[in-house]
Amino acid sequence: MQHGDGNGWVQLPDGSHRWGLYGAAGLLVYSSDPAGTGHVLLQHRAGWTHMGGTWGIPGGARNLDESPLEAAVREFREEVTGDLVDYTLLGSYELDLERWRYDTFLVSLPAMTPFRPGNAESEDVRWVAVEEAESLPLMPAFRSSWQWVREDLRQVSVSGTGTSAFGRSLNP
Repeated sequence: MQHGDGNGWVQLPDGSHRWGLYGAAGLLVYSSDPAGTGHVLLQHRAGWTHMGGTWGIPGGARNLDESPLEAAVREFREEVTGDLVDYTLLGSYELDLERWRYDTFLVSLPAMTPFRPGNAESEDVRWVAVEEAESLPLMPAFRSSWQWVREDLRQVSVSGTGTSAFGRSLNP
């Protein structure tokens, strides 16, 4: 694999630009605290990045020889420092804009592992209670999908992590 061969902007027919020549992917990590309150791990994007100053999930451009899940995990490990092991894939969300696609993978961890920024793209990385996440200045694309993600996370907290699989197309 050539490192970063997917880096670059794609212009869509509507004139908007998206990062990732072969699409992009991100990882939304979920866990519960000892009281059973569900939390998601969110990234505060550095001011110099696209949509800097907003909160979202670690993610980025997919390389040509990667699956979307491989890209999401690689991007997470580039942007976040901490022990991402023993995760369970709960589901995925796909935004397919024909010439460009973004895949979000929802994974759970058995405990709220400590994480911290792993590179200059992350100003902060923090566990946020599911019910408090939308009070943050969320990245617009993440905010637009949050209602479905939150609904699915409520089902996870009722059924227990690892027992439900979600898959949604978030196409406009």
